[in-house]
Formats: sequence, C-alpha cells, structure tokens
Amino acid sequence: MDFSFNDEEEAFRKEVRDWIKKETPKRWFELDPLLWEETDESWAISREFQKKLGQKGWLAPAYPKQYGGLEMSHMKRLILAEELSYNKAPVGVETEIAVNWVGPDLLLFGSEEQKQKYALGVAKGDLVICLGYSEPNAGSDLASLQTTAVEEDDEYVINGNKIWTSYAHYADYCWLAARTDPNAPRKYDGISMFVVDMKTPGITIHPLINLMNRHSFNEVFFDNVRIPKENLVGKKNNGWYELMIALDSERSGIGYAAMFQRILEELVEYAKERKCDKDPIIRQKLAEMAVEIEVSRMMCYRIAWMYSKNLHPNYEASMSLVFLSEMMRRVAQVGMDIAGPYGELERDSKWAPLRGKIERLCLNCLSIGVGGGTNEIQRNIIAQRGLGLPRK
Repeated sequence: MDFSFNDEEEAFRKEVRDWIKKETPKRWFELDPLLWEETDESWAISREFQKKLGQKGWLAPAYPKQYGGLEMSHMKRLILAEELSYNKAPVGVETEIAVNWVGPDLLLFGSEEQKQKYALGVAKGDLVICLGYSEPNAGSDLASLQTTAVEEDDEYVINGNKIWTSYAHYADYCWLAARTDPNAPRKYDGISMFVVDMKTPGITIHPLINLMNRHSFNEVFFDNVRIPKENLVGKKNNGWYELMIALDSERSGIGYAAMFQRILEELVEYAKERKCDKDPIIRQKLAEMAVEIEVSRMMCYRIAWMYSKNLHPNYEASMSLVFLSEMMRRVAQVGMDIAGPYGELERDSKWAPLRGKIERLCLNCLSIGVGGGTNEIQRNIIAQRGLGLPRK
C-alpha cells in the first residue's frame, strides 16, 4: 500500500486548509470545545459551519452526487477529515453520527424516498440524527435490546427506552434499533432499524450530564410512539446486519489521528514553556506518543484504502478503535505528567495549562473505549474475525 499523496491531493489539502482558516469564526477557537463538550453557543456555530460544508459538498463528500456528495475519492475524503480535525474546525460528533455512521447505511439499505429525504438532508447539513442503540440493560450485549416495534395497520408502535443517546435533545431524527420479532430463535434475529422523527408524540428526553458537566447524553423514552411503516429501513428483522455495518463505520476513526497530532504539538510547546522539554522522561513519553499517533494514522489510512477498493473494514475498524481509545488515555496521562497538579485545574482558572484542555481531556477520554462497543468487545471481534480464533 502506497500512502503517499499525489500533486492533486496535496493541492486539495491546501485548498481545504485555506478554506477552514477563512470560514471558521474566531469565537470557535475561544470556546475550544472538545468531544461532548458543546454548549448552545458552540452548537450554533458548529451547525452554521457544517451547512457551509454541505453547500460545497464537503460534508458528505463520498456520497453520490444526487444525494448531496461529490463522489469524492476516499483518499481525498481522508485528507478532508484530517484537515478538519487538525485545524479544529467546527465539526463535532453529531456530524460523525449522521454523515459517516447513519448516512452510509441509508444509502446501502434505504428506499429511494429515504435516501432523498434523509441522506440528502444529512449531506446538506440540514438534519441531525441521534443513535437509538444502547438501553439500560443492553449495552455491550446490544442484541439483548428490549425496545419493541409492533405493526398495527400502516404503522409501527414503539415502546421502550434508550440511554447514552448523544444529542437527542438537538436531533431531528433517531436511528433506532427495535425488536420486531420477540419470538425469533436467536436474539440477533428479530431486530429492525427505523428512522424516527424526534417530534413524534410519546417521545420524552431526559438529560444526562457528563463528566465535563455538559449536557451531551440523554435517556430517551418511547411511549406508544406511532411511526409510518415506510420509516422501516431495509428489510424487517434484518436490522442486526444493518446495525453492524453502521458500527464498523463508527469504529473506523478516520481523521482522529490528526486531532491527536495537534494535541501532541500543543503538549510539546507547553513542555518547552515549562522548561521540562530536556527532561529525558518527558522527552521519552512525548516521543512514544508521536510513534503511537503515527501508528494510528496508518490504521486510518489502511481503512480509507480498503474503502477505495470497495472492501469493508470489519476487524480492522475494531483495531483502530481499540488503539485510538487507549492512545487517547495515554496522551491525557502524558499531559498530566507534564502539567503536574496544574493539570487538574478547570479552564476558568488563570493557572490552568492550555486553557484547561488537559483536565478536560482526562475526563473526556474515560468514555472512549466504551462507546461503539467496549474495547473488550472489539478484542473479541479482532480475535474471532481477524485471527480466526474460536468463540470459546
């Protein structure tokens, strides 16, 4: 595999970088939100920026043109993701959810009407979609979900509840997994996928405040929620397969290595300010992070290459997620090692290094390695599908 970029791709990288610099409001850098740290103000900035991306066809660049994309090569898409991440553009997790996780499933399994309504709306930046996966008793063992969707005439009636639903309070629609055949022989069978309008009567959203004291997660209750039958995506009772495809997209993490490259550079500059850049222990830890980030980058490049060859990354995506999540925790720990007790200070303290980013990174990284399937689940996938090891 040749991961070098040609002249056209490098010119595109410069075009993206210049555009981001021009279009990103100064206020965004003052707020400097990390993952799951949005406020109403940062959310508004992010939504406006993403609509600009949609107007250029850069929000969902690999989508077919009739659904708002540019049919961009996957390597250019990788470059775009890297530049958006490295340059701290106002693109959050909600974009990953709608554009890169749900959208591809809609394009694969959805009807033409669903593609025109939802995929095109996502590509334009008009729609926010949340994930209706986890339940209080069905997290890593997602096939044990109990939310039901029962056919009644021309509708499905949904009852149950979902938890850890990111941005449900902002979302237009929910990408919902529900049980349509409670008597299926295996728990993986009898699950179907739906698109649910979040304004439908019977939906109640309760906020869950995260470790950074932000409202990003929610618990969502469905009480006799009636949706049209045409909101079923793909085939009835084929939802587990559709869900797994979406999860592989979620686990790929394309572009995140560039974000950590930027964080590492900030830590290096901070080490220089603190005059500890000649400490051999600090130097070694920073060097180890540089190596790990490059390894993560190569994993992302491999996944982009697979997509370019019409190959579907499965255990490769799990490898990327495991490595990325554990690397994030190590980066946070290195930041704390450099900052010492100051690293625990919140961003409103004048003594907080990097405007409190180290403390926020430490809190933020705890949930990475849980969302999208725990690292234990990912290692099972790698063992079984990557190494061919038995289940037991």
